[in-house]
Amino acid sequence: MSLSQVACAIAESPTLRLNEEARLLRERGEPVIHLGIGEPKNKAPITAILSSAAKLSSGDVKYTPTDGLPSLKKAIIRYTEENYNRMVSPANIIVSEGAKQSLFNIIFTLCNPQDEIIVIAPYWVSYPEIIRMVAAIPVIVTPEDGGFVPNYEEIERAVSSYTKAIIVNSPNNPSGAVYPDELIAKLVELCESRGIYLICDDIYHKLVFDGRVPAPAYKFTNKDTENTKVIIVNGVSKLYGMTGFRIGWAVASKRMVEVMTNVQSQTTTCVSPVLQAAAEGALTGMQSIVESLRLSIQNNRDVLMKELHSFTDVHCAKPGGTFYALPDFRAY
Repeated sequence: MSLSQVACAIAESPTLRLNEEARLLRERGEPVIHLGIGEPKNKAPITAILSSAAKLSSGDVKYTPTDGLPSLKKAIIRYTEENYNRMVSPANIIVSEGAKQSLFNIIFTLCNPQDEIIVIAPYWVSYPEIIRMVAAIPVIVTPEDGGFVPNYEEIERAVSSYTKAIIVNSPNNPSGAVYPDELIAKLVELCESRGIYLICDDIYHKLVFDGRVPAPAYKFTNKDTENTKVIIVNGVSKLYGMTGFRIGWAVASKRMVEVMTNVQSQTTTCVSPVLQAAAEGALTGMQSIVESLRLSIQNNRDVLMKELHSFTDVHCAKPGGTFYALPDFRAY
């Protein structure tokens, strides 16, 4: 029996593979310092736990609307207004099983076979594989200077008649780089003028250091949500220590959300109401947990940079955000 060539061509997630290897080593009593998986050490906020527990205790755990519970959508609308200065409607939002499913829904909705999506290196390992899953082509743009912040002209040169979207992940996994506002502004202008979508993976958008507050992509367009090419992806995993709850969302035009909802209805049907209640609890509860996490990992970043500088010939660009860094150990 032959298997699907498309499915067989999809690589295993290396981060999840490393996570499993670390788990097996710990079970054997081996001391493991695991640097592979991208998740914070803080626990889920108590408001998330209480909200999910109340929903579970009610016994009313049934199917929910495919695009998300109205109460959670209301919380996301408020979050979007407060953090993006953008008013959206419930029809502009789809809640999914994590930001990864949101990204898959978007890419599946946008791409025909052989369409291209530009991915900026270094990149989250799942971007190219998700693109390949829909028979589209990832076009990798690697900064020519060897750094982690791309040059606008390098991205512009990669655009072709097949380009459907550009993925921007800033603050960046895995480098910790924060792209300058000027670059985001140029990319928004490029996408709006060329009819290309700008997919903003904003899952780390509040984990930025040294007093810097990057402007959201929405700031650089005068188009409303129905007409802009900007799509926002976010979730509760990284900011609230809720990676296992698997709640993400996308903000896009009503037509995009309508099609993504149809796609999701034929895959996962809907997101668990217990987990949606947890996400609502996180978004509507005290937000000091996010600032505490940001300060903690900024301090960790400072300690890491100090220790790395004690090694001869080890170089590391100072991360501007996230809990990632990419030191260069090639001298060893």
